[in-house]
Amino acid sequence: MDNNGSPEMTVPVEGVAGGGTAYGFNDAEPLKQSTDPSEVPTADLVNVWCMPNTVNVGSQETPRPLEPINLLAARNERESFQIAMRPKVSWAASSPSGSVQVQCNDLCSSAGDRLVVGQSLNLRRVVPVLGVPDALVPLDLPVSQLSLFPGETSVIWVSIDVPNGQPPGQYEGEIIVSAMKTDGGGSAHLGKHEKDQLCVELNNCLDIMEPIEGKPMDEVVERIKCASSSLRRIIFSPSFSEFISTNGSTDMMEEDVVSNLSLRIKLRLTVWEFIIPVTPSLPSVIGVSDTVIEDRFGVERGSEEWYEKLDLHFKWLLQYRISPYFCKWGEGMRVLTYTSPWPADHPKSDEYLSDPRLAAYAVPYRQVIAGDDSRESYLRKEVEILRSKPHWKKAYFYLWDEPLNMEHFDSVRKMASEIYAYAPDARVLTTYYCGPGDAPLAPTPFESFVKVPNLLRPHTQIYCTSEWVLGNREDLVKDIVEELQTENGEEWWTYICLGPSDPHPNWHLGMRGTQQRAVMWRVWKEGGTGFLYWGANCYEKAMVPSAEVKFRRGLPPGDGVLYYPGEVFSSSSEPVASLRLERLLSGLQDYEYLKLYESKYGREEAMGLLEKTGVYMGPERYTLEHRPIDVLRGEVYNTCRPS
Repeated sequence: MDNNGSPEMTVPVEGVAGGGTAYGFNDAEPLKQSTDPSEVPTADLVNVWCMPNTVNVGSQETPRPLEPINLLAARNERESFQIAMRPKVSWAASSPSGSVQVQCNDLCSSAGDRLVVGQSLNLRRVVPVLGVPDALVPLDLPVSQLSLFPGETSVIWVSIDVPNGQPPGQYEGEIIVSAMKTDGGGSAHLGKHEKDQLCVELNNCLDIMEPIEGKPMDEVVERIKCASSSLRRIIFSPSFSEFISTNGSTDMMEEDVVSNLSLRIKLRLTVWEFIIPVTPSLPSVIGVSDTVIEDRFGVERGSEEWYEKLDLHFKWLLQYRISPYFCKWGEGMRVLTYTSPWPADHPKSDEYLSDPRLAAYAVPYRQVIAGDDSRESYLRKEVEILRSKPHWKKAYFYLWDEPLNMEHFDSVRKMASEIYAYAPDARVLTTYYCGPGDAPLAPTPFESFVKVPNLLRPHTQIYCTSEWVLGNREDLVKDIVEELQTENGEEWWTYICLGPSDPHPNWHLGMRGTQQRAVMWRVWKEGGTGFLYWGANCYEKAMVPSAEVKFRRGLPPGDGVLYYPGEVFSSSSEPVASLRLERLLSGLQDYEYLKLYESKYGREEAMGLLEKTGVYMGPERYTLEHRPIDVLRGEVYNTCRPS
């Protein structure tokens, strides 16, 4: 499938360019009659069709027939699909083919229950990064306006969140797409919201440029680039369309646009009785760099603004069924990790760590904010408080990332010993992909890797190994697990990062949607009891919020980045999710479906279901199409719902 894409406007993300290339615009014979949207059905002006959430819909994606959407979702589950639009002809005098209005309605059941637009149903514009569809930028609700460009396919991501207490049943609604009549003079009719948006954007430019006196030249250059990007975003907005001949503007009210000429996408959602557990069955701990937040947003560590930024990121990420931890890298691969930036005796810590959506939390080995206490005194106090709490069973210490030699392994053992002096029941997590290079534990590298628990025991309880080590040899899992003393509380977790690479499951930019979703299928099949990912916001350093996002050099594109700063795309400070983050969530929800099936029919039967549906057989053999996923989910629905 094609991995290209095009945004509606120039956006300061590395490798993103605006559209209007006109390649492939001869999709249909020109209409002989009028192209006035007030006279011609929208379907004659625009191709509109729907695609599953595992497809990377690029700018050159060819049109398909429009069919009604039928979805299945448990309660406390998010289900998504995509709407693709490609103009057949131009109905605007300016550069874009024209504008369309997209309007959502609540989904309603025959019993009168509703899934409300803006609460349960949300729309986001798919924006490409490095030419690959990835960023999901929120759209206004219940009505949004989009500009379509000649020869380009534009995409909307539709998400439906089903609340825990939603009554089961069939819910129906529609999404209405209407081509809009355009003329000049649109900016003369700016509403309060648009004026407020422009004011915020212009103030952001002032905030970026005013404090440049006395700054280093490289920072001044970066601030100028950011201000230019913001101004370009304003100029290319629909408010100024008639002056730059890029975006159409409407002379009709919303209710006037929707008519019998509009195109209606029928949507039916089956909500069933199963409730996805509030606390995820699989702890998925994912790092958030506090240094990246401090640099980009200009907040000083320990300040009120710093706590506010961390709080925003933490709460936003919980919706994705992951357990975030903040991290700061030290010398070598020593890492300070913490889920709550506040000390254990602070009310906010209890709020964070007691949250039922959090499956696991990291306890810092030393103070997050420097204070008067010694490390030993601080550690003893923190542990004493946390051990008295019911949530202590979720706690772990993550001290060192990927030790490589005996000095590193000795450091892990020394730090763990200090922790055990105050908390003998503490859990230490260690990530690794090899044994000590300067003191091999066995004749071959893999055998040495397998023997690492003998080196770390009893100073580690969670042995977290790289999926890269296994390659396509799932049979090697048995060798790893056999070395663990599960009867003594030892666990096996896995992680991905730089590797494994294509065709194995990972979250690199440009991988297939099913390949990204398969990360959690692999975890379930291999039987690990937890999962770790090193970073969700680890892009290159920047000093202003709206600065261009660049992936770190030396890493595959997308590695360590699962969401983007909201300020890059608009004046909103809310983070912008990637398609890869949404597919992570879908994979975790699939994990719960498999757990439910396993609880009723046993692991062997559940394994058989995963394979016979063709969803996942191994790290190099999984479905490339979406349909097998629907078949698996449908089978769980049919066999596990109450009779």
